[in-house]
Amino acid sequence: MNSQTHSQITFRSHREARFYQGLLASVVANGIQAVNFLGDRFLRKYHLAAAIDELYRHSMNAAFSETEAFLVTGAPHASAYYPRDFAWFYPDVLDPETVMDSADAVRRVRLLEKSVRLMLEAVRAGVVTTTIVPAGRNRYIGINYFSLPSDTLLGILAGLEQLLTAEQRSSSYVAMSQGAHAGRLLLAEYRNDLKRALLELAGSLQPFDDNGLTALLCDATAPRSAATDTRAERRRFVTNASVYATFLRGIKLGVIERSELERRLGRELQRYKSELLQLFGKHGYISHSLDSRQQPPVFSIALDFVNVHRGFWDLNDAGERALFATTTDMVLAEPRFRIPDTSHFLVSVDNPLNKLIHKIAAPAYQGRSSWPTFNVEFADRMLDYDECSGTDTYRAHARDILRDIRTATETHGGYQELLSERGQKYQTWAYQSAVAHSWFPRFLSVWKRAFGTSLLNA
Repeated sequence: MNSQTHSQITFRSHREARFYQGLLASVVANGIQAVNFLGDRFLRKYHLAAAIDELYRHSMNAAFSETEAFLVTGAPHASAYYPRDFAWFYPDVLDPETVMDSADAVRRVRLLEKSVRLMLEAVRAGVVTTTIVPAGRNRYIGINYFSLPSDTLLGILAGLEQLLTAEQRSSSYVAMSQGAHAGRLLLAEYRNDLKRALLELAGSLQPFDDNGLTALLCDATAPRSAATDTRAERRRFVTNASVYATFLRGIKLGVIERSELERRLGRELQRYKSELLQLFGKHGYISHSLDSRQQPPVFSIALDFVNVHRGFWDLNDAGERALFATTTDMVLAEPRFRIPDTSHFLVSVDNPLNKLIHKIAAPAYQGRSSWPTFNVEFADRMLDYDECSGTDTYRAHARDILRDIRTATETHGGYQELLSERGQKYQTWAYQSAVAHSWFPRFLSVWKRAFGTSLLNA
């Protein structure tokens, strides 16, 4: 590819895409996914240990290959699209600090635009699901694994925001301004569809009363899926924090007016958030689930309390800082929360209530396993805390987390989706964690923030 091609990006419409839902479509999607996951488990070629810069270049060439139709995690997830990932796992793919060269910038912007457009087409078609499974040329099945989503709209808005803000960071890459232009066009074209979806989400919330503590919850009566989607509890902090973060992003991007959203909620947005904090923070720390079988204190905490980048937490608020710090200190102090002799923190100290399929196939998938990407967010929120409090309380802990992720990445030959409680690649008879190529840039962004220098120059 020559430099002239690098400097210009051509965006194509997905208007010919067709979306399907229903029982038959779900059977087809489940079949496609089962073949892919089992095939990956037994046929994948292992990556060899290598230096971090070599692994990163390989990952970027794989994640943003010109042959890709959509931004995906990596095998075995690469056969389907997970809209939530744009908020949770790759919110920094357009960070210039993580881009290798102009060709890489063009590939990233092009693929992100294609991905966001397809997700917006799904919203227009009324398909707001946890997962989109390709089922032939320009045909897609919307399916929910394993319940209705709480963070799909959040991911879509986060992907759109990346495009819109691409030119705001100092960069010499022309592709970034072209990406911002594409984002403005997409927002203008799909604003009404996004607004409708946001109002529907707000209208789906239900009042919940816990001995006088009341709040609107998205999962008051049934579980809702989030990034930790195999957990079957109801009334979870992470699902409801994601809904609040969705509303906040919708307002920020000008999709909906705050006053209109507050009318639908029947309360001011700040009151809505305060009620969530009072409910889930009633013990002085953030309880993972009000439906949990586990007893407080540490058994009722999960690492996803950190939520997403620019998501739920406002650590400029002293009350939120105190609640975050108490929960963080409990995680740091509990040996059962980490892989021994490391700063790899597990999702929780015990395995969660799971669906039957996960009890059989991958019981620790989102329990006693360590997700590097959740640890990255944990480190980033610690840095937020120090910045907002004007202290140096958690920087050393954040750096320890990041160093251990680097070591695991180099040792295992790529950026891992998750590690076992013994620090190995997580795998069972049915499942093997992905080498998460597209999650790698987020790690670089937080490393630069923590250490002040690029990981690739460290």
